[in-house]
Order: sequence, then C-alpha cells, then structure tokens
Amino acid sequence: MKVFMTGASGYIGGTVADSLIKAGHPVAALARTEDTAARLRALGIETVRGELSSHSVVRNAARNADAVINCANADDPFVVAAIVEGLAGSGKAFLHTSGSSVVGDKAAGKASPKIHHEDTPFEPPPEKIQRVAVDRAVLASAAQGVRSVVLCPCLIYGEGRGAHADSIQVPNLIRQAVRSGIPRYIGAGENIWSTVHIDDVAGAYLLALEERLLGA
Repeated sequence: MKVFMTGASGYIGGTVADSLIKAGHPVAALARTEDTAARLRALGIETVRGELSSHSVVRNAARNADAVINCANADDPFVVAAIVEGLAGSGKAFLHTSGSSVVGDKAAGKASPKIHHEDTPFEPPPEKIQRVAVDRAVLASAAQGVRSVVLCPCLIYGEGRGAHADSIQVPNLIRQAVRSGIPRYIGAGENIWSTVHIDDVAGAYLLALEERLLGA
C-alpha cells in the first residue's frame, strides 16, 4: 500500500515514515526543497516536490496514493482541503496529526483531576480554535467518502528514526537546564504532563491505518 505523507522530514513524520517502510508500505513524501528531498530519498522515501500551499501537487499526490498521513502543520486548513479533494469519494484512509493541547488549560503549575476521554465534550482555548476547526474538517470529510482519523498525541519523547531525531519540548528543556544549571518549572510544579514515546506514537499510526483499511 502506497502512503503519501506530509511532514515526513519532521520528528513525528520521520518516525512514522520509517515504521511504514519497515512494515512493507512504500512512502512518498512532500519535499519543499531539494536538500529535504535528498535527505528523504536517502531514507528510502520517494519524494514529491512542492509546498503545503501547492494545492494541485498535494491533491494529485493524495489521489495517486492508497492512503494519506498529514504530519505537517496541524493548523493549516488549506493542505487538509487539498488532501480531502484528492481523496473524496475514494474510501481511502486519511490520518491527520493534531495534539492533546486542544484540551489543555492554563494550569500555571497547579494539579487538576480532570481527565479527557475521546468523546469528552470540550471548548478549545482561544489559541487552539483554528486547530480544532481543522480537526473537525478532517472528521467531516467522512461525508465525502474519506476514512478519516485525527490523532492527538500528548508530549512526545524519545529519539526519532527519521531525518529529524529530536522532539521540540524535552530536548529544549534539558538544554536550558544544562546551560543555566537550574531545571525550571512553573508555579508549584504540580501540573501533570501526559507523555508518550515516539515509537508508540508511530505504532498508533499504523494501527489507525490498518483499522481504516479494514473499513472500521
């Protein structure tokens, strides 16, 4: 099964792409520059030259694939529109990457007993309204014959297996602590950050893809 990906040069996308290839699925990925394309090809990934804003390029690549995974900008409605246009009426799978910050709060270092489940109603904070709107557009594409899934990983840690090995949060926190000699936290430091290893994230993508291929 050929999978078209955006964001394959990034931390999450690179590890997902590596897992797909190891599972026997050919991967084609969007590459903005020739340097990025060369790094992806070195990892066994076919490349499609273009940007997230290259509507026809993304649409056609989605149309020519058996499934699509978006691991690029979670707040970009235009790349989602191009992918959905390419997949409409096909019954193919579309996996979109969001994040658990859509249900985050401004804890300011305080603990909270609240637990969000997949079907827990919520209103996003103002800074996440755009992301949630994109998530809902992805899910609404089911009405156009797209087998859509939105994945919302929490804080990801671990070494990536693609072109970009480091996550954003944890390495930066470690570097800051090393530079200053002080590991920092906000307020009382009682707030709870859910975490997940990058390999488990990639495994979740494979499971979601298999579920959608089976028509669930």
